[in-house]
Amino acid sequence: MQIEVHLAVVLAQRGVSGRALAEHIGITQANLSLLRQGKVKGVRFETLAKICDYLDCQPGDLFTFRRD
Repeated sequence: MQIEVHLAVVLAQRGVSGRALAEHIGITQANLSLLRQGKVKGVRFETLAKICDYLDCQPGDLFTFRRD
């Protein structure tokens, strides 16, 4: 089982840079990059809410669950 992260796709669809998002939600670009790559073990709901607010999306737009 795996969670796939689609943050890069949503950023591209919205024409938003990773730098702008990182600054708005208050995390480093390095941490945002790790999130985009799916290399994090978790995401705080507060951070997720800020991302969704800024990108005008739902959490389901950012993540999908895939069975192996």
